[in-house]
Amino acid sequence: MTQRKRLTPGFVPLALVGGLALLPTAAHAGDGEASASVSLDGAEAKADGSADAEVHDPKRKHIPWIKRWAPEDRMSEIGIFGGVALIADDHELYQFDADLSPNGGWKSVNGVQPDIGARLGFYPIRHFGVEAEFAAIPMASSEFDKRAFGFAIRGSLIGQVGLWSVTPFVTVGAGTLAVTSPRSRLGGDQDEVFHVGAGAKFFLSRYVGLRFDFRNLFTSNFGPDNKGGTSHQELLFGLAITLGRDKNEAPPAPADGDGDGVTDDVDKCPEEAGVPEYDGCPVPDTDGDGVKDDVDKCVDEAGSPDYEGCPVPDSDGDGFADDVDKCPQDAGVEAYEGCPIPDTDGDGIFDDADKCVDEKETDNGFQDEDGCPDEIPEAVASFVGVIEGIYFDTGKSTIRKSSRKTLDKAVEILKEYDYLRLEVSGHTDNKGDHDDNIDLSKARADSVRQYMVDAGIAGDRLETVGYGPDKPVESNDTKDGRQKNRRIEFRLLKKEEHAGATVHAADAKAEGEAKAEGDAKAEEPAKTEAKSE
Repeated sequence: MTQRKRLTPGFVPLALVGGLALLPTAAHAGDGEASASVSLDGAEAKADGSADAEVHDPKRKHIPWIKRWAPEDRMSEIGIFGGVALIADDHELYQFDADLSPNGGWKSVNGVQPDIGARLGFYPIRHFGVEAEFAAIPMASSEFDKRAFGFAIRGSLIGQVGLWSVTPFVTVGAGTLAVTSPRSRLGGDQDEVFHVGAGAKFFLSRYVGLRFDFRNLFTSNFGPDNKGGTSHQELLFGLAITLGRDKNEAPPAPADGDGDGVTDDVDKCPEEAGVPEYDGCPVPDTDGDGVKDDVDKCVDEAGSPDYEGCPVPDSDGDGFADDVDKCPQDAGVEAYEGCPIPDTDGDGIFDDADKCVDEKETDNGFQDEDGCPDEIPEAVASFVGVIEGIYFDTGKSTIRKSSRKTLDKAVEILKEYDYLRLEVSGHTDNKGDHDDNIDLSKARADSVRQYMVDAGIAGDRLETVGYGPDKPVESNDTKDGRQKNRRIEFRLLKKEEHAGATVHAADAKAEGEAKAEGDAKAEEPAKTEAKSE
C-alpha cells in the first residue's frame, strides 16, 4: 500500500477566502463613485457616499415578514455552526506507515462525530455568493483512547432563491479534510474533498439569521493504492450575523397608475380605475345584469334595476313575473295576463268554461256546468221528486213487478240524458222502530239503483240514501198521510254533489214536526206500534 500525493493543504479554500476579502472592497468602492450623483428623498448625496436622508422604519414593518428580510445585493454573512459529521467506514484519514501491519496504521473511527466551525460569506447579488468555512471535527474511536483532531477548510459557491425571509439554497465547493494526532491514533493526513449540499436560511431580523445545511463530501477511500472513493455527510445548524443591508428604509411613494386612489403595489387592476373595496378594480357586475355588485342585492342572480339587481319576483307564484302580472298578488293565468280567471256573471263557473259569461247558470242540477240559464226538460222533470208507481213487498225491499213500467221509463230518460246524476232516496212512515225504518228505506233505494244499473245505467251516476221517517211529506196521523210518506224520490245531483248532501228548510221543518209527533205517541203506553209497510 502506498501513500498518494496530495495538493497543498487548503489551496482551494484559501483562494476563495482571498476572493471574499476583495469582493466587498470592490463593491463598496463602486458605491463611492456612484454616490456622487444619487439623491435620496430629494437630498443630494455627499461625495464620500454618505447621505443626509433620514432613516425610516428600520424594522421594515411596512413590509410583510415573508419578504421583510429577504437577501439583498452586496450582503455579507458571518456565522458559526454546529452539528454532526457522519464519517464513512472506509475513510482514508490516517498517516500511512508500511511498518505497521496489517493496514499500515489505519484505524476505524466512530461513525458520528461532532462538527463545529465558522464561516464567512459574501453575496454580490441576492441570488449568488461565495463562502469560506473552517470546521473542527474531533474524531473518536474504540481503537484509541483520546480523540484525534480532524478539521476541514473549504470554499463554496452558493446559489439561493433570494426572494423571501426563508431562503432555500444549494451549494457546491471544495477544500481539504485533514487529521492531526499522534501516530498511535491516526497520525497526520489530509485529503482533497469536494462537496455538494442544500439547505435553508431563516432571516429573523436585520442582523440575525438561522441556517440549516446538509452536505455530502466526496473524498478518497481506504484501499489498495487509494483507488475508488467514499463519501461523508454533514448535518449542520448555524447562527449568522448579516451585514450590508440597505439602511435607507423609507418606503418609496407607491405609484397609482390609474389614478383611482389605490396604489399600484396593492391595486389588483393597476391599469383600470377602481375602488378600494374591490382592491383597486372596478366594481364588478358578477351576474351581468347591468347592476353593479355594490348595489346589487342578488349578485349571483341576474335581475332588474327596479328590484335592486334581483330577479323580478313572482309574488303570487303563478309563473308570471310581477312586472308583467296585472294581478301580482293573486295567482292567475296567461289568458288573463296573470290575473285569476273571472266569473263575470257570478254563477260560480269561471269565464273560460262559462258559455254564457253574462248570464247566470240556473242551479237546478241540469247542465249546470255550461254556465247558461236553462230549464229542466219536461221528460226529466217528470222524474224528479216523488216517483209514483214504484212498489215494494210489505216490510221488504223487493220491488214488485208492477213497478217496472215506471222504472223502465226512468232508465230510458237517464240513457237519453247521459250526463245526469241522480239521488235515489227511500222514505217510510213512522210506524215501527226508527232505525229499522232507516235501514228499510235505504235498502229500497238500493234496490231501485240496482234495477237501473242492471238496465245499463253507470253506477257512478246513481247514489242512494235512506231517510226512513225523518222527511215526511204528510202527517203520519192518517192512513192516507202514511201512505204518501212511504215513497221513493229522485233528485238531480249537481256536479261533485253526493246523496244526502242537501236538506231543504221545508224538509227540516217537516223532520222536526215528525220527531215531535213520534215523541207524543211514545208517551201512549197502551198503543202498540205497528211496523212500517
